[in-house]
Amino acid sequence: MKNKPDDRRDNVDRIQHNMNNTIENIDRADEMISITDDKRTKERLTEKNERRAEAVKGMKKEIKDEAIDKKNGYK
Repeated sequence: MKNKPDDRRDNVDRIQHNMNNTIENIDRADEMISITDDKRTKERLTEKNERRAEAVKGMKKEIKDEAIDKKNGYK
């Protein structure tokens, strides 16, 4: 099996897409937290959103890194 060359041209777009989906999931979970009375559900969703928020921070950093690499020609 041949390895494909590393094509990073769409990395920023792909990461941005994933980040948008994660933010949408945070918003949806926040809505559920506000309408549910189940304490355990609120706790689980809150914990997930904390992890999601950390993931978004990481994706923002990754986008910055990729943009710099793209500007420098991926050297």
